[in-house]
Amino acid sequence: MRSLATTWQTVGPYFRIGMERLMVADIAGEGVEGQRIRVQVRVLDGDDVPIPDAVLEVWQANSHGKYAHPEDTQDKPLEQRFRGYGRIGTDDDGWLRFDTVKPGPVPGPGDVDQAPHLVVGLMMRGLLKRLVTRMYFPGEVLNQTDPILMLVEGARRKTLVARAGVEDVKVLTWEIHMQGKDETVFFEL
Repeated sequence: MRSLATTWQTVGPYFRIGMERLMVADIAGEGVEGQRIRVQVRVLDGDDVPIPDAVLEVWQANSHGKYAHPEDTQDKPLEQRFRGYGRIGTDDDGWLRFDTVKPGPVPGPGDVDQAPHLVVGLMMRGLLKRLVTRMYFPGEVLNQTDPILMLVEGARRKTLVARAGVEDVKVLTWEIHMQGKDETVFFEL
């Protein structure tokens, strides 16, 4: 017997069937320059119940602030083993983990440097449209002037900033809340 997704279904809950072979949890291969980090993310609904079948897509610049994309024409180095992209599904407890390097700043509107960040797309059952958000790094000086982060109301910015692990600052934890008092900020494209 084979498991196949049907064409008439909305997104999910069958990501594991249709997308498992497309999952990529190592965004920056071995030998890529920069500070190696592990990011662990938990996706929660409005009642803080884990969402077991969400998929995150992550895009990021390398440690030099260059994207692995032909439209990034900056004169900055780009290592061959840097993917700059990942797709990771949550487990039964709503967690996912991926390994990468901390990105460098990239130019933003008006050529103002954006703080190091990850661009995150979120798909899950019940969503007919992918949601997009960002994850910023704790203690980053450029967070104070990032032109995109400054568009977010001050009290809500914390929903976009990961927490550093107590024992190991190279492990970051971030929670995505779909609704509720701690709802994560999502952006319109």
